Amino acid sequence: MKSLSDLYNQYFSSTAIFSHRQDERIFRTLFKRTFLVIFFVLVAISPFYLDEYNFYILNLVLVNLIGALGLNLLVGFTGLLSLGHAAFLGVGAYTSALLITHYGAPLLLSILCAGLVAAAFGLLVGIPSLRIKGFYLMVATLAFQFIIEYTIVHWESLTRGIRGIELPVPTCLGLSLGKHYAFFYFIFLLAAFSMWGLKNINRSKIGRAFIAIRDNDVSSEIIGIPVFRYKLLAFAISAFYAGMAGALFSALQRSAIPEDYHFFKSIEFLAMVLIGGLGSLLGTIFGVLFITMVPEFLNVGVSILAKKYDPNLTIYLGPVKDFTFGLLIILFIILKPEGLVGVWVRIRDYFRIWPLPYISQ
Repeated sequence: MKSLSDLYNQYFSSTAIFSHRQDERIFRTLFKRTFLVIFFVLVAISPFYLDEYNFYILNLVLVNLIGALGLNLLVGFTGLLSLGHAAFLGVGAYTSALLITHYGAPLLLSILCAGLVAAAFGLLVGIPSLRIKGFYLMVATLAFQFIIEYTIVHWESLTRGIRGIELPVPTCLGLSLGKHYAFFYFIFLLAAFSMWGLKNINRSKIGRAFIAIRDNDVSSEIIGIPVFRYKLLAFAISAFYAGMAGALFSALQRSAIPEDYHFFKSIEFLAMVLIGGLGSLLGTIFGVLFITMVPEFLNVGVSILAKKYDPNLTIYLGPVKDFTFGLLIILFIILKPEGLVGVWVRIRDYFRIWPLPYISQ
């Protein structure tokens, strides 16, 4: 009679493969596939246990996830530092807003066009990567960030300057996405498709070339990888994801304003990638959840204290809240440089072979 451990290994955690089709699976084990089915069921019935505010937060998480996936491809998988990611979001947001308000473009088409226009800008920004890298490339992307910020604010005939562009209630295929729960299903499908696409890119020849360039671009050139072409491609794909995220964010907020795409937004996205874990899609999810949810938890905590003790606490504790958030980011980068995904891997591996004695020493 088989033991419980044998049954678990056979039906849930076994990674044995018998065909090329099985080898190509993203979710190999039955446990992962079962968890995925449960997750989709919970998503499907989410309106029964979540309210509109919860859906708004989830929508922010999904928008940030799409944008952070692109940045992790650039920084984590290809090793190209960037501080101009928010600029690509701004390009995507204003492209989508202009297409919707001036030409009545459908939301899906405007999102696609926003990604393509942002990708074109990504190609332009990626050109300096032929000659410079590291800190100097990061400065070049920072210059692009400031150029886009200046253009958005001062080209008032197109962008309406600091007033921004107001957008109508988003619709898709004739269905209104005015409610946050409806928009959640729409953006969830786009986020899932984006993750699936990036996962397959990383498993392809292109993804392996990105990783080779990250590890050593000189050696990559020697073995025949066209380094400059792949660097441009990495910038284009990263900017495409950012452009889609910007278009989705403007649709969610129903406006495109300069304050949403400033330099500190780029820092925020970089923190998502660093805290989650460079070069990891799962780490990107962890990082986005951390950066998006922690400020919300701090806001809720301050609100509870203000209601219980003194309403003026919201004024006094405002700087403390920002300080706490920044301190958490610094501590994670110093103490856990591998990111949250490294913590998850250690916990997973611990319970995978628990309770063997040597693992607890």
